[in-house]
This record gives sequence, structure tokens and C-alpha cells, in this order.
Amino acid sequence: MQSLNLLISTSCLFLLLFSMHLFFSKKGNKLLNIFLSVIFFARFGQILTSLFFKSGQPNTLAFCHQIFTPFYYAAPACFYLYITGFLQDRKNLQKIEWLHFLPALLAIIHVIPWHFSTSLNWDLIGSQLAENGYFSLKERSGLFPPYFHYLFRPVLVMAYLCTTWMVVLRLKNKPIQLLEAESRTWIIFFLRIATFFQLFTLAPIILRNLHIPYVNASFVVVNCLVLFVILLYALHRPYIFYGYLLVAVDWTKKPTVLKTETDAILIPLIAEDPKPNRTAVKKINLIDAQLSDYALAMKEIMEEEQLYLLHDFQIIDLSAKLNIPIHHCSFVINKHIGKNFRDWINSYRVNHFLKQYPLKSDKITIEAIASEAGFKSVATFYNAFKKETGLMPTAYFAQELSH
Repeated sequence: MQSLNLLISTSCLFLLLFSMHLFFSKKGNKLLNIFLSVIFFARFGQILTSLFFKSGQPNTLAFCHQIFTPFYYAAPACFYLYITGFLQDRKNLQKIEWLHFLPALLAIIHVIPWHFSTSLNWDLIGSQLAENGYFSLKERSGLFPPYFHYLFRPVLVMAYLCTTWMVVLRLKNKPIQLLEAESRTWIIFFLRIATFFQLFTLAPIILRNLHIPYVNASFVVVNCLVLFVILLYALHRPYIFYGYLLVAVDWTKKPTVLKTETDAILIPLIAEDPKPNRTAVKKINLIDAQLSDYALAMKEIMEEEQLYLLHDFQIIDLSAKLNIPIHHCSFVINKHIGKNFRDWINSYRVNHFLKQYPLKSDKITIEAIASEAGFKSVATFYNAFKKETGLMPTAYFAQELSH
């Protein structure tokens, strides 16, 4: 029994630390950090409350149960909003999306000790929770009838789980949803783990309906053990542990000193001082064969992986993918290809737009197609389009129709 309590207590500690750190973290996406914090905090509350099921302390059980119940009902919505917000790199909620938290609001109303509500038998509630878990609570635990727990909450969990998977599968093949390798690994990892825990939490309902005997404490133990396995896995994946769980490092941004989008910024700075310029020329000592190989490698990876569809793709990302020094990338693009990085990547985006427009113009707007092509803003798209074609989009397609 002491080993079980130690295991549960340790799990609670880790979950609470992650939750608090994410909530107060100043790095990363604040909105997504809060969603993930609520998910961890709800799991922390669920495991902590299980400690008091058979403790014989109804007042402590009542306090924990009433405090954490609203978080249980907010967690499924936070799971859905975290995944969709991560895929779309969103930093704010739309007004209508606040409706996702109506179940949590109902849960708050449910647990408030209204003066007109009947008194609650926490000894009986504790024994039912200890025997069959949350989803079998047949005793009233607040304002609403018992099915608010044993029916509404499982339906809520499954509805959000299915909806989230549908969204992910629907967006899977859309270019605008391309993610960096680390981000893609994290979101798939998180989605699968969250799905496991959601389904695992519903397992007692299935076993009970099939009249299969089980021990509720065993589910708590497995829950905690899986959490430790996940933690060990994350520790061996630094970009997951530090980039998303602790948010100690912002893996989506590169160091400021290296964040360079085009060599057009670097060349004027070098040209102002002839001494650095001579040094730079000596460093970039590439023969014609190397220039051709580098240019070919850049062209192939850009066309095969369609990296230009990523809104925030920078020259440093290209350098990392090809394992070529960043100043060599700049030199090849400027001198061999004949464009700066910004114009070069935008030319791919314009060509992609020209291929997609005839297929999608009757379904979505020009701006939406431009966004799918990798343009981060409408102004950038129009400027790049005119630079590539000499015309604005409307005039260009009008001219095409006239031929």
C-alpha cells in the first residue's frame, strides 16, 4: 500500500510541476501552454483524488473532488484546442471557441454548494469512487443528477477525441499544415498518448458492462507507470522535453544572430567595409562543380519536399537540412541562381499558386490559395506575384483568358 501511495504521489508531483511551469512560462505559445497546463492539472487532480477514495477522510475527498471537477470537464476541450491550435499556429481564441468551455462552466455550477441543494453523502461517494472509479458514480455529487458524471463526461471525452482525430486526418494532406520534423513528431506523440489515456480511462465502463471483474487500484498503477515511461521517452527526446513539456527552449525560432532571411541584408553590410569583404571572399572558396552541386541540391529539396509551403521557412532552415554552411547557401543563391533568398523562395510560391488557382478559385479566395502556397501575408503575395509576372493577379488571369 505504501508503494502504491509513493507511486501515485510521485506521479502527482511531476504532473503538478509540468502544469505549473507551463502555465507561468514566458516562452513558446502562451495559449497552447495554458491548454497543455490544464490537461496536466486535470490528470494531476484525478490521480490525487484517487488517493482519498479509501482514506476515510470525506472532507478531504469532497474538497479535492469539487475543486478538480471543472478541470475534468475543461480538459477534453483543451485537448482539442491544443491540437488544432498547434497545427494552425494560433495564439488567440476566437469568440465562438469559448463555447467549448460550457461543460466546464456547468461543472462549476454543479460543484457550488447551493443553499437549496440537498446535502451530499461523501462517505457513500467515496466508497463508490473507490469501487468503480469516476464514471460509475451513482450518488449525487453536486447540483446535477448522477448521470452528469457517469454519462455526460464519457460522451464528452469520446466526442472530443473523435473530433480531434477527424481534424488531424482531414488536414493531413494539406500543404499549409506541413510542420517541421520535430513539431510533427511531438504532435503525433502527444495525440497518441492522449488517446491512450482517454480510452484507458473509459476501460472500467467497458469492463463493468461486460461483467468482467477488475480492481480499480490497478488502473491507477498502470496510469502512473505509463506516465513514467512517457517521461523517460521524453527525456531522450530533448526537443520534446525542453521544447514542449518544459518550454525551456523555443525550438520554433532560431538564434537572433543567425536569423537571416536573405543575403540582400548581409551583402550591403559586408560591402561597407572592404576588409571584411576580402575576408568573406576568401572563406567562400567554391569551385564551379561545388556551386552546381549545391544549386542542384537546393533545387531538388525545394521541389521534392515543397519547403516553400512553410510560412516561416528561412535560409538557416535550408542550411540545416542540406548540411551546408549558411554563408555558402547565401552565396550560391545570390551568385549562381541569381536571386536573393526571399525572391527565390517566393518564385516557388508564385508557381505553386499559379498551378493551384485554376483548381481552387471557385472554392476559396485568392488570399487563401496564396496562404496555402506559403505566403505569410497578402501584401507579400501581391508584391511577389507582380515581381514574378509583371502583373497583379486579376490582370494576369484576365490576360490569360483573353489568349
